[in-house]
Amino acid sequence: MTTESTLTLDTKHVMDERLGEHKLTQADLQALAPKVAEILKEIAGERAKGEHRFRELPHERPQVDEIKRIVAERRDAIENLIVLGIGGSALGNIALQSALNPLTYNLLSKAERRGPRLFVMDNVDPAYFEAVMHFVEQDGWANTLVNVISKSGETAETSAQFLIVRDRLIKALDEAKGKDHILVTTDLSKGTMREIVDAQGYRSLVVPDGVGGRFSVLSPVGLLSAAFCGIDIDSLLDGAAAMDKPVSDPNPMTNPAALMAMIYYLYDQRGKNIHVMMPYSQQLRDLADWFRQLYAESLGKIRPSDGKCVGPTPVKALGVTDQHSQVQLYREGPNDKVFTFLEVEAFECDSIIPLAFEGVEAMEYLGRSKNGTLAGLLAAEKRATELALLVSKRPSLTVRFPEVKARTVGEFIYMYEAMIPIMGKLYGINPYDQPAVELGKVLTFHFMGRHGYEKPAIDL
Repeated sequence: MTTESTLTLDTKHVMDERLGEHKLTQADLQALAPKVAEILKEIAGERAKGEHRFRELPHERPQVDEIKRIVAERRDAIENLIVLGIGGSALGNIALQSALNPLTYNLLSKAERRGPRLFVMDNVDPAYFEAVMHFVEQDGWANTLVNVISKSGETAETSAQFLIVRDRLIKALDEAKGKDHILVTTDLSKGTMREIVDAQGYRSLVVPDGVGGRFSVLSPVGLLSAAFCGIDIDSLLDGAAAMDKPVSDPNPMTNPAALMAMIYYLYDQRGKNIHVMMPYSQQLRDLADWFRQLYAESLGKIRPSDGKCVGPTPVKALGVTDQHSQVQLYREGPNDKVFTFLEVEAFECDSIIPLAFEGVEAMEYLGRSKNGTLAGLLAAEKRATELALLVSKRPSLTVRFPEVKARTVGEFIYMYEAMIPIMGKLYGINPYDQPAVELGKVLTFHFMGRHGYEKPAIDL
């Protein structure tokens, strides 16, 4: 097994002469490189002191053995796995499933699936929630395991879902049996949810100390559902571990995380503050969702040194779907964007386009093309889109997957996570907090009548 990373980063379309005044030059990057080299040195020193804890997850692999034991004990006995969580407790789970299991996974028979059906309840919309509840109740709560993910137990959405599901489990199975169908992922020693776990005797896994939700997918937060549904979590972590070497490279010009950070930062400083991620793979669509939270919550801050609001805006698109819904704007709208394509070199399967309707050129060319498969068409569409953007002087870069496997997904996750603290230091902000989220939480407590929050935090 190779210990080297296999993703490649293609930056030629940020330095192409056809971009005119919108191109970056080697001189631009070289001018910023000494500052980023110092940042990389700082991060290495901080990491040696125990900071940036997410960087150690692929090496330490906390509770991976325990996760495997739980899966071995329970997978054959359950038909449905429900994950209750939101934000970082949900998006990573969803992204791993979309990327590494068939997109029709929940529709497959038990014999075809590699584990239970998975429902990640990342919203409190009642129609959505009750639709899943109805399905599970038809199947039977005895066939269901519920993974509640909340580090603190203070998240209103997850707490509300937990209270409802717990109540229904008790009514269906009684309290003692219902308890066996709840597994909680929370803090090791503190917080409301830890108190409940200890008091009720629920089985639990731990959110590693110092690892925030949006950086937690390679911890028990994301690994439990992945392992239950047949994803090779060892390969996932192997990929992340392999990426640690290149993103620890002290040379910013050869460190992929640092190079991306410089490109994104320089373009933001030039007014391109909308950063679009566009996978040309249905499997990778939800990795772009995961990226949006990682980017937005980490980098959108008020800078303490001068009070300025900073941070680029992440946008998700999907090739080829959004060629027919967004590319008009991307080419002729404001030139305030930089694009990141995710490209797959080899899909695990392909469909040949048959030759038919000879003499009808609008159909015939697809069947006679040397690229006459759906994968060939997808690749042609990606190439066409990046060149069309280039003609309109819109810069883009490409992250290229040799194939979509657990290992390459692990590489991708780790590369982007490692990029965030570099960008945080460039912007002069803390990439690990999210103070602007707090007011919405406090007002929710007020509107829901929580004691201690009777007086609203602002004038209503």
